[in-house]
Amino acid sequence: MTGNPGAPARGAFKALGPGMAVAATGIGAGDMVAATVAGATYGMGILWVALYGAVLKLALNEGIARWQLATGTTLLEGWLTRLGKWTGVYFGIYLVLWSFIVAGALMAATGLAASALFGGLSVAAWGALHSVAALLLVWFGRYLQFERLMKGFIVTLFLVILYGAVARSPDWSALVSGMTVPRVPPGSAALILAVLGGVGGSVTMLSYGYWIREKGWTGTEYHRTAQIDLAAAYLLTGLFGVAMMVIASGVDPGIATGQQLILEVARQLEIVAGPIGKWSLLIGFWAAVFSSMIGVWHGVPYIFADGLAIWRAGGRKRDASQPLAGSRPYRAYLIYLALPPMLLLLLGRPVWIIVAYAMMGALFMPFLAGTLLALNSRREWVGELTSGWLAKALLWLSLILFGYLAAVEIARRLAA
Repeated sequence: MTGNPGAPARGAFKALGPGMAVAATGIGAGDMVAATVAGATYGMGILWVALYGAVLKLALNEGIARWQLATGTTLLEGWLTRLGKWTGVYFGIYLVLWSFIVAGALMAATGLAASALFGGLSVAAWGALHSVAALLLVWFGRYLQFERLMKGFIVTLFLVILYGAVARSPDWSALVSGMTVPRVPPGSAALILAVLGGVGGSVTMLSYGYWIREKGWTGTEYHRTAQIDLAAAYLLTGLFGVAMMVIASGVDPGIATGQQLILEVARQLEIVAGPIGKWSLLIGFWAAVFSSMIGVWHGVPYIFADGLAIWRAGGRKRDASQPLAGSRPYRAYLIYLALPPMLLLLLGRPVWIIVAYAMMGALFMPFLAGTLLALNSRREWVGELTSGWLAKALLWLSLILFGYLAAVEIARRLAA
């Protein structure tokens, strides 16, 4: 027998890349907390939610890739040149608020994960150190190095969390039923919607367009490649959510709240699986939040630098030959992400910033779904890549779901 039977698999994994970065970035502390609360509260009865949420985010990210590969322009450029500058004003304000709050939250999450895993330093100190480390990795690294790093993180994350789920010795028939039969237990609607909305990231999905450009994927011939890449990424994302719910099933959700619940689940896992069970979950928690931080630090400055270049072009098509990575706007925004939000580790989060962030953030996902429907349905704009019935159906479903979530969030904020 000749040849290496493992070579095709390795070759296929090597061909993937931007999608793995999206998966590693999109799986963060918020996803882990939401999935953990869902599993602790309803066991394996709503495992389907993680898979359905991943499908919706896949449809949105595929729409972003579809527009870029069909037109040669980023989605941000499509917003500004096709839909008007109002889109840039709204998104620009939201991006600045989102970046500050999310960066601070990532620092707190990495600090908590590292403190639990390594000890020695305070949560704030660990968070600040991770932020500086991510800054240096992005500043001096190149895209291919970043991609390899993110692949390593996603493989590590998937293996350790999968081990934790198997070590939990779940009822396999209940697991299959929970994944395949949609159920809505009494009182679970709000949590189901939260998990659906939280799986797989939000603003960070826009980074995919810049990462596929760095990969050299340009033109309609790469559409199928991008679809396979994203399908693999969101399959891992959905299975990750399922595994976290399985791990958390049977744990009392009242023991702790927020990210502390993950640490409590790790302690509970130690009881049934020994120290390796506990440490696998702690490693997974750290890998999830630190890879998310690196992905945000790497991808979001592209969005800012691109938006600034488009705005300066005054409605004309931006010169795509000018690199964004390493430019002054890119590095300035990288610094903005990595350093100023450290204040949130010390001062907490000012109420007015949280309210503004929540109000504008609630509108982003329906805004994304609605604009993708408008842009990708015009044959004169996207040609042969015009959205088919399935893509449109999933985008409409996303628009309705996230629109409802936005209305609920805004009503809650106004009533507070």
